[in-house]
Amino acid sequence: MLEAVRLAKEAQAKYQEFSQDQVDRIVKHVAEAAYQASEKLARIAVEETGMGVTEHKKIKNELGSMGVYQSIKDEKTVGIISENKKEKITEIAYPFGVIAGIIPTTNPTSTAFFKTLISLKSQNAIVVSPHPSAVKCTVEALQVCQDAAIEAGAPEGIIGWISRPTMAATTELMHHQDIQLILATGGGGLVRAAYSSGKPAYGVGPGNVPVYIDRSANVSKAVKLIVDSKTFDNGTICATEQAIVVHKNVKEMTIRELKNNGAYFLSASEKALLENIISPIRGKLNPAIVGKSAERIAAMSGLKLPAGTRILIAEEDSIGKEIPFSIEKLSPIFALYTAADLEEAKKICQELLNIGGRGHSLALHTNDDDVTRMFGLEMPVSRVLVNTLASIGAAGATTGLTASLTLGCGSYGGNITADNITARHLINIKRIAYGIKDVEIPKPSQSIENRVSNDEIVEQVIKKATGNQMKNIDTEMITKLVKSVIEQYQKS
Repeated sequence: MLEAVRLAKEAQAKYQEFSQDQVDRIVKHVAEAAYQASEKLARIAVEETGMGVTEHKKIKNELGSMGVYQSIKDEKTVGIISENKKEKITEIAYPFGVIAGIIPTTNPTSTAFFKTLISLKSQNAIVVSPHPSAVKCTVEALQVCQDAAIEAGAPEGIIGWISRPTMAATTELMHHQDIQLILATGGGGLVRAAYSSGKPAYGVGPGNVPVYIDRSANVSKAVKLIVDSKTFDNGTICATEQAIVVHKNVKEMTIRELKNNGAYFLSASEKALLENIISPIRGKLNPAIVGKSAERIAAMSGLKLPAGTRILIAEEDSIGKEIPFSIEKLSPIFALYTAADLEEAKKICQELLNIGGRGHSLALHTNDDDVTRMFGLEMPVSRVLVNTLASIGAAGATTGLTASLTLGCGSYGGNITADNITARHLINIKRIAYGIKDVEIPKPSQSIENRVSNDEIVEQVIKKATGNQMKNIDTEMITKLVKSVIEQYQKS
């Protein structure tokens, strides 16, 4: 790790002398190489972690490579990036230096692509700490990026990594004196460690995304999108919907459409069995279910499912960290809540976000713009995703949001930004500012502390005039005369 940081620092010192054209050429070549390796790395990631779906991880890799590239390719990140002739301000970009990139096990290759590309675009070096359960696939993804970067002219060492990652090694990386910024994607403990490192850090909060089906929604379309989103990569994306909140007027239709799309509704006894699989220790998610299919999760609890089952659903009316179906499950499992009206729907969504997910995202299916604005104004989230798949829509795949695999949660979630993190977050900007306004600076009046009283002035005048010989002098007359002169002077 120490060697990787040392090499990265040396490489970055050279790299920051590159022109915008040189940087852009390198970034494009890396993105293209990563894109070409998307399928191979998706397969390796699923084999190593046991999470997700190869075809879906391929899509995530493509988003993390060329999708990200398309979103940053035209940004100016080197040298003078803007000049405002009217205000006479020139903005100049400069990099942080060496960035520590922490990679999660749920998205090990796509996040490696993404963090590498935005670091290179902003003239930074990056040293990556893979998740211990995803070392092979993450390092292979980084190797693809490194080879392409060097081939395009980048200095060797500009991309580095920890070959044997542990929490201790990751902590040491984050505290290293030559690390200037941390990009932390992972669990709450890791993000808190990044924040407490004393370094600038971009972290993300958990997602416990509610999806509301409004009475105005096209229910058939909404349900298909929700199920497709929930089963995408077996629910490993933090922006994936976790609980369905449905208006009572369309509940019956929603249940019918969910069943038509491969949902299995659990009985009361089956729900109780699955609760112990989701959260054997109440308040904590069982990591064994993360990224697993509905069939594999059902098998853990001894349930037999009909052929073609895609998601497991249980009706729920309670919310809390101790209620397994109401927490973030990162797998194809849904809680279904019924709302009597719009106000109750908002209340349920708010409570779900409050137990884990504040600041992240909320999904909404409606054809009523007033409902959309209401949720946008009132919900404590950074993204409201309307009539789309929340899982990949939040990352910019189906929306106009910036393509990103690190989604800030803002002050709601204890993060410094609510943005989709991208290259512009990894540059500093200094400014040249010319004077354009004239300001008249008044002369200071004599301060009270330094002001001499009239009596003191009179005494000084008499002493000077008489040489301290006060005898036979009409001091009263002289005093009046001096005070009169002073008053005339002060009035003028």
